Amino acid sequence: MSSSAPASARASVVASRDHLGGPLAAETCLKIYDLMLRARVLEERLITMYKMGDGYFWIGGPGEEAFNVPLGLLANKGQGLDHDFLHLHYRSSGTLLAMGADPVDSIRQMKNVASDPYSKGRNFAGHFSVRKWNVVPVSSPIEVQYSIAIGTARAQRAAKGISIVQGGDAGTAEGDFATALVWSSRKGQELPLLMIVTNNRFGISTPFAGQHGYDQIAERGKAFGMPTAIVDGNDPEASYAAIQKAMDYVRTERKPYLLEAMVSRLRGHSSASGANVAKDEIDCLDRFERTLEDRQVLTRAQMEERRATYTQELLDASKRVRTEEPPSPDSIWDFVFADKNYVAGES
Repeated sequence: MSSSAPASARASVVASRDHLGGPLAAETCLKIYDLMLRARVLEERLITMYKMGDGYFWIGGPGEEAFNVPLGLLANKGQGLDHDFLHLHYRSSGTLLAMGADPVDSIRQMKNVASDPYSKGRNFAGHFSVRKWNVVPVSSPIEVQYSIAIGTARAQRAAKGISIVQGGDAGTAEGDFATALVWSSRKGQELPLLMIVTNNRFGISTPFAGQHGYDQIAERGKAFGMPTAIVDGNDPEASYAAIQKAMDYVRTERKPYLLEAMVSRLRGHSSASGANVAKDEIDCLDRFERTLEDRQVLTRAQMEERRATYTQELLDASKRVRTEEPPSPDSIWDFVFADKNYVAGES
């Protein structure tokens, strides 16, 4: 499935890495690359599990690693109002890995075993929830996170942290996105909210063209008086700089910012559409590998060795997870109704 706009044409409308400050240090590039590769190999393992009947449903973010990894590295990770709250979506595996998540836990959620730390085997792939890092539970209904993020951002007006909310381009047609634009930008009551749209120019199966009355979603923020930017989300260095700039503004000014990242969708929307490989899309990992090779930061042999290592590690992990138990029948009512004030720390 190809995008409604040729992948090669997208970079022409977004900020380049030179425009945003040039290349990153080799050490930082290596860290980003390693996490991008781990995220990609993880997605490939999850897709393989689904196709083998070893998992129940797949949805993820192959093609968004170059943006999602820098987001995870730059977030102020921790618990409470002085740390960043992250309202993510189901394509955010790269962000979680960059924050320090164990990729095996994504396999556990894919397999719906009780050891899944995100939902105790009660949700499907990519639905993260990490209280100690302020990662708010990912929801299956699209774009509701934009309304939810208003709440944490309001609570953070007098704190140090900011709220970060991310969703896809198709979901911006939902009222929750418009609600976040309105509530975050009211004069005198602005909220420290970084709104992110990762735009792959596709909904589930509906192309961007003909669905929007504007060329770029970022244009919508201008009507609300907030700064906006569009970045090449297939370039990890440009993404890193753009995210850092946006975060600095929201942290300092305590006002909203709308950032649109142009990314690729390298597979179908989810396993519901077959998770098949898309054509005519930029592969951010392949492009960054060629960049690192040209700069003599890594050789092709070193890259292939890393890929083989991570692939084997996750294959071995998936075999171990097969032996882990599903949730027990008597736990069916757990987490349905709250019997303790977990927010206040009651245990």
